[in-house]
Amino acid sequence: KKFKPLLNVLENSLTRQLGEKVKIKLQIANTYDSGIENLTSGQVDFARLGPASYIEAKNQQPGIGVLALEAKKGKKRSNGVICVRVESSIKTISDLKTKRFAFGDKKSTIGRYLSQLYLFKNGLKAKDLGAYNYLDRHDKVGAAVASGQYDAGALKESTFTRLVEDGAPLRVVATFTNVTKPWIARAGLKQNIALALQTTLLDLKDSKALAALRKDGFVEGNDRDFEVIRQAIELNPSFFN
Repeated sequence: KKFKPLLNVLENSLTRQLGEKVKIKLQIANTYDSGIENLTSGQVDFARLGPASYIEAKNQQPGIGVLALEAKKGKKRSNGVICVRVESSIKTISDLKTKRFAFGDKKSTIGRYLSQLYLFKNGLKAKDLGAYNYLDRHDKVGAAVASGQYDAGALKESTFTRLVEDGAPLRVVATFTNVTKPWIARAGLKQNIALALQTTLLDLKDSKALAALRKDGFVEGNDRDFEVIRQAIELNPSFFN
């Protein structure tokens, strides 16, 4: 439901640009690792990964390249948040000391690396928390905090907003910046195909496809856009020392 409308647009556009019938087969990875492996091994021609997964994939296979970045209000930045229950006594990051914290997947950009970097830069390390765990998905983090299983958690701002709209008793304690998701070509993809993909994404105006993806378009991007993510990954061991 989320990707098929956009893939239909890509199929039609590539068919016109390449002068031959193009059929795109959607493959959904069950884990972060399998998504990275599918791209770096060339099992897929292009992929949509999270920023931290892109860094890991780039380290494994330097030949992959950014086609475009998803745009949110015309920008290639989005937010992550640290949230608590509405009635929680937690007001600042320092109040999280000795509290139970829910992270996302161990390879999540927001759910782990950027949120742990934010805690570290604000004087908290893993040992300062009362307990913490990785709950895999952003919606699970929000639900666990809303139900009181954890005192606080890190998740995408968009997921937080949706949960609150659905009645979850949550509020934001802190907000931090992330890079939007990159669409990436595998190493060795023919240049004319990569260019056709990139052109279609950057020129995309199809309202149905964009509405399904919950984005307003695509913008140009390159490897330099992900330096903040590299820093978060490189500094991550400091959060545990």
